[in-house]
Amino acid sequence: MRSGDKRGAVAAALLCVLAVLLLGACGTQVAGRGGASPAATPAEWTLAAPTTTQIIGAELGPDQRTVTIAVDVPSGPKPCVRDLKATLTEPVPNTVPVQITFDSPSGDQASGCTKTATAKARVKLPEPLGDRELAVGYPAAVFTAHDAHLPALRLCGDLGCTPPATGCTSGSYDQAVKAVDVPTHTYRDAEHCDGKWLVLDLSWRTGPACGDDQEDGACTSRLGDRWFYQAEESGWKPFFRTTEGGCRAVRDREPAFPAALCASLEPLDPSLHPTYSPTPTASPSS
Repeated sequence: MRSGDKRGAVAAALLCVLAVLLLGACGTQVAGRGGASPAATPAEWTLAAPTTTQIIGAELGPDQRTVTIAVDVPSGPKPCVRDLKATLTEPVPNTVPVQITFDSPSGDQASGCTKTATAKARVKLPEPLGDRELAVGYPAAVFTAHDAHLPALRLCGDLGCTPPATGCTSGSYDQAVKAVDVPTHTYRDAEHCDGKWLVLDLSWRTGPACGDDQEDGACTSRLGDRWFYQAEESGWKPFFRTTEGGCRAVRDREPAFPAALCASLEPLDPSLHPTYSPTPTASPSS
């Protein structure tokens, strides 16, 4: 073999060996050690719907039929929402139900959809909204045009779009109970009311599985609390809580509170006083 042919053969052999070494190295690289990591499995898109707290507003168009609903949806560095839409569902008397849906991979943390952004979905009603209520999602966020600052619809509260007027009525007392942080199945033990000021003695049963059954022997102990309220346009607003009887404590807090509503109050049994401290919440909108 001539020398030139030998050199060419050697060079070719060296190239083959080099190629084998390189390919072998590529085949033995470990993710996280300088090599390219294997391609990640794409996050799966699934059908989703916003919760009640994620439905943040609704607007009524000039035609009184087009409704635009603002919702908080997943957000991240890559697309997190597609096919966002509002759909009319089976109507019920005096209510227009709407369901919001979208596709999102946000259930997979690897998707990066860990933040939120506001998006809007539009739906056209078969006829003007009028006096009917708009119920979005389930449990529903309910909106009304009554007393609203149009085009924005008014978001209704826990007591509905037309809560009872503040007064010495059972419905009004229900609103007062909702205005403070108390457990489910709380009962009103006594009410002292003059239309402007209100005292509620509240109690709830305790035990392993206590509900509305007041005859349940497992629920023999009771916890109690006394709240004082002042009437405002939005309803009864709590301003003071105590277990003391009489007027001294409440009138130290609010001198205008009438003695006629507190003079006969007996102290609450300290053994029935809760060990935690509920705080007032915002009164529902009227």
